[in-house]
Amino acid sequence: MTAQGGGVTATGRRMMRCAAAADYLGIAESTLAKKRMWGTGPAYIKAGGTVLYDPDDCDAWLAARRRLSTSEAA
Repeated sequence: MTAQGGGVTATGRRMMRCAAAADYLGIAESTLAKKRMWGTGPAYIKAGGTVLYDPDDCDAWLAARRRLSTSEAA
């Protein structure tokens, strides 16, 4: 296991730990932790004491937040 990843997804991509996922999403690690606590962030996996993110889940979370206008409802 590397410092950046955990396991490997079904599509062959490496799972990401919190720091790598936050960097991937373009948000602070503390913001990601708050979103995890509030249930508003991407799906995650708890493996023992380690939190892992599947890049596919991060992509889906980002895609769900895509907007074309600032006047669109969130």
